Amino acid sequence: MSQGPRSGLAAVSAALLAMSRPLEVRDVLKTIVASARELLGARYAALGVPDDHGGFAQFVVDGVSDEQWKAIGPLPRQHGILAAMLREAEVQRLADVRKDPRFEGWPSAHPDMSDFLGLPIRDGDEVIGALFLAEKNCRKPDGGCGFTADDEELLSILAQHAAIALTNARLYERSRELTIAEERSRLAHELHDAVSQKLFSLRLTAQAATALVDRDPARAKGELQQVAALAAEAADELRAAVVELRPAALDEDGLVATLRTQIQVLDRAHSARVTFAGRGVKALPAAQEEALLRVAQEALHNALRHSGGDHVDVTLDRRGTGAVLRITDDGGGFDPRGVRRAGRHLGLVSMRDRANGVGGTLTVESEPGKGTVIEMEVPGG
Repeated sequence: MSQGPRSGLAAVSAALLAMSRPLEVRDVLKTIVASARELLGARYAALGVPDDHGGFAQFVVDGVSDEQWKAIGPLPRQHGILAAMLREAEVQRLADVRKDPRFEGWPSAHPDMSDFLGLPIRDGDEVIGALFLAEKNCRKPDGGCGFTADDEELLSILAQHAAIALTNARLYERSRELTIAEERSRLAHELHDAVSQKLFSLRLTAQAATALVDRDPARAKGELQQVAALAAEAADELRAAVVELRPAALDEDGLVATLRTQIQVLDRAHSARVTFAGRGVKALPAAQEEALLRVAQEALHNALRHSGGDHVDVTLDRRGTGAVLRITDDGGGFDPRGVRRAGRHLGLVSMRDRANGVGGTLTVESEPGKGTVIEMEVPGG
């Protein structure tokens, strides 16, 4: 089989391992495209995911600069060679794509290409994408080149694994969407239980103050002070819930700043002391940062609602190229092997799933009367 700058089984293995990592759909697409271009020694590579309207929902390129890609314009439509690949689900290997009768030209800023290799990515009978390579990097005295039958076979193997990786990434995103929906439902119940109770107390206290204002102004003043305190508590509860519903953008603020902000709000909203320390943690892959954030939120929720402790400490430390998150409380503790309360049990399952989903591990240390330590470690990028 012909190879690019890297050769043999090691290059194929590296590409397949890269695609097997748990990533967002777009990250998977980028990994597939970069791996294909490198393995086959092509100058350009692209992968398109079709939509249901004759275009592409996503289209990722490698070998084209960001400036070039912006100049090329909107995502391509499904026409010409691309449409043939998706419609007929067959490999297209051409010595000069420009001479094919189905060729319909390039946008003005598009690089000129000749030799072309493209094939569909299939999940069973469904075409879920199309992978394209152009301009084989090789040198011959006559200047000729082109993709070979060996290249076609290698790309077919890569496409089979790409289908698995892309399907898994889609399932991961759908699972995460369901989890987010469940979290929103949980928070809605919390808002009702916490904020509504505060508002009910506010109304009763205000009514009592109104009844006392003429005959006992001193007591009325005390009731009004209680109104102010209850209003502040209700506002803090609401802010804490809003933070969970709409966390600060990890891409903009980073994991450490996001955790610090949320924990400051929780510290104000609860009677327990909640602290945070972040030490030496560098930026992590987006999926890992989100998983760490969600595990911290779930663990904090359990500690503040169920443990009865006075202190909850959160730390995030660098470990190798990755990080370790630790949530410690001095509450009542529990037996992790014999958890029976559905809420906490489901919380632990959710946290373990999140950790496993990004290649991490989750450990829980607790026993009745001795508090709880939850630790999540991720390996980094």
